[in-house]
Amino acid sequence: MTDLYPDLRNTTPPLPPPSSAMAIGAHPDDAEFGAGGTLAAWAAAGCRVTLLIVTDGSKGTWDPDADPGALAAAREAEARAAGAELGAADVRFLGHIDGELEYSMALRAEVCEQIRLVRPDVVLSHDPWQRYQLHPDHRATGLAAVDGVVSARDPLFFPDQGLAHHRPSALLLWSADEPNHWEDISSSIESKVAALLEHVSQGTTTMGGAEEGEAARSAFEDKITERAATVGSPMGLAAAEAFRRITP
Repeated sequence: MTDLYPDLRNTTPPLPPPSSAMAIGAHPDDAEFGAGGTLAAWAAAGCRVTLLIVTDGSKGTWDPDADPGALAAAREAEARAAGAELGAADVRFLGHIDGELEYSMALRAEVCEQIRLVRPDVVLSHDPWQRYQLHPDHRATGLAAVDGVVSARDPLFFPDQGLAHHRPSALLLWSADEPNHWEDISSSIESKVAALLEHVSQGTTTMGGAEEGEAARSAFEDKITERAATVGSPMGLAAAEAFRRITP
């Protein structure tokens, strides 16, 4: 099996549902695509799930005449509705301008502060080392999440925050080129799809026009379900999400 699937040589076992988890996404729908099934399964098991969204999503459209302010407001409302579908207890927004996010010590400090405030057992985010990741916001958010975890765990980082340091037990990075951790989402794939479908403003850009009719919606549901089945197949799972797991 390992000859066919080299990524499985050093895999880690599924995590028991943590008491608290924080997913850090660059845009309002990123956590749902990357980890929505995992978050929904954990929430159903009693985990307190927090979504932290770094940008305002104000450029998430192919319509050149769209109003960025109105789009940002719509995307915030959609994110809250999607969080409800996942069972998230809290949805937080840092409000950086979509497409203009730059990695900085200030951004790292913001993420560190949120981790220290929420004190999650598990942090989930973009893998900043994914090869050929085109979107700069995804790269910057992933780096800020990884470095924010390191800063949050060590007491001499950002003492001006006046918050106790906090070390999560695990960091899970989605869209990893070399995953080593799989979570079973066979019981929560429907919640993942439902959460994604709340992002109506993104129907054209990321969901094949799922908001336009039943046929397109069904095609999108099939696409997400088939992808989860493909990811889970090497592990003998009907549906899964894959991550690179790092122990902070």
